[in-house]
Amino acid sequence: MESWANLDFHLDLSGPGGLRQRLTASLRDAVRSARLPPGTRLPASRSLALDLGIARNTVAEAYAELVAEGWLTARQGSGTVVAQRVSPPPPVTRRAAGPDVRFDLTVSTPDVTEFPRAEWVRSTRRALMAAPSEAFGPGDPQGRIELRTALAEYLARARGVRADPERIVLCSGFGGAVQMFDRLLDGPVVVEEYGLGFHRSLWTSTVPLAVDDHGANTEQLPDDRRACVLTPAHQFPLGGPLHPRRRAAAVEWARRVGGVVLEDDYDGEFRYDRQPVGAVQGLDPEHVVYLGTSSKALSPALRIAWMVLPDRYVDPVLELKTDREQHISMLDQLTLADFLSCGAYDSHVRRMRLKYQRRRDRLVEAVSPYVSVSGIAAGMHAVLETPHEAEVVQAAWERGIEVSPLSWFRHELSDDDRTGVVVSFGAPAFPRALQGFAEALAACC
Repeated sequence: MESWANLDFHLDLSGPGGLRQRLTASLRDAVRSARLPPGTRLPASRSLALDLGIARNTVAEAYAELVAEGWLTARQGSGTVVAQRVSPPPPVTRRAAGPDVRFDLTVSTPDVTEFPRAEWVRSTRRALMAAPSEAFGPGDPQGRIELRTALAEYLARARGVRADPERIVLCSGFGGAVQMFDRLLDGPVVVEEYGLGFHRSLWTSTVPLAVDDHGANTEQLPDDRRACVLTPAHQFPLGGPLHPRRRAAAVEWARRVGGVVLEDDYDGEFRYDRQPVGAVQGLDPEHVVYLGTSSKALSPALRIAWMVLPDRYVDPVLELKTDREQHISMLDQLTLADFLSCGAYDSHVRRMRLKYQRRRDRLVEAVSPYVSVSGIAAGMHAVLETPHEAEVVQAAWERGIEVSPLSWFRHELSDDDRTGVVVSFGAPAFPRALQGFAEALAACC
């Protein structure tokens, strides 16, 4: 039973009628709307009267009226309690009528049930105890030096990024980085013809670049553009790495036109066939912006992303990070710095890499009788190549499983016509949904 005796208790006493009528109406509304759930013990009449600055008798009379109406119960020694028979309002539903989606296999999140809670708590404790007092003041727009230093070391070691802390700027999620560069760059930005529609929507204007089995065709980058966005380690969502010749072509293009490549390294650590493909940024740090995030390796809830910037962009980006910007929690920054420095991040990535690889193998075994599978050398999702895209998505939906049609990821100006289904084997629901999804495929292919 929850007591409000020592808690702040908001009641709106505005409106028509006398003070007792207004108090009674406000309490009744709080119970009816379930802001005060059944079983909640209300403050004593003397305590509430003191908090509201009104007479005790006014509160007692309001309580008595609501007891008589059945909203509250009052017993000697138990105080005044919200009646158990009062039901909360029905939950708000987000979907139209149809089958319930019990298993989400869209490519949105990693397996967040595997978040390393115990290790994170230990890092939080160490970070909090070691934090200097100034860390609890206004934040540095560039981000805490502890995290920037830890990232510089980790990215150089694990991703081949040429970085130093002064070129790293922390931001709230990948979208925060994109929005800053949208303000800095002129003209349409070249993006891969397959990618997240949400990410494309963050740019004022985009034009598509063809993608094939060797990744984005950077040899076709137009000389009248000055910026392009690539996913070179693991093209999203098709899955292939950018061919070495095309990695070099992207850098050469940026040098030639005085432009910049924005490298989205969204899941570069999760490669299964060999060591992770290094970052393009290592080829030319002055013409490549490296964009990374904690969303895939740890959790999107952290909202921590980082940019490793060419020198010419550091000051312009910091000028855009005003005091009104949504800063990242100081404690989360310090915790992630410790998590990286003590080796817990590497250990977590290795553990999850093995888990995702095993899940990938299970997916391939289950679906290979029906479809071809691609994009599985890295990451947490696979592309199932099938001409029956819509039928498979619908059949899965009817079994309570949500997957993504490949066409959802295609740029609206692209004339590519390949079809397929994108399935996340990193999603928490994957182990329970696999059998049902295989049945959906069997019904369509």
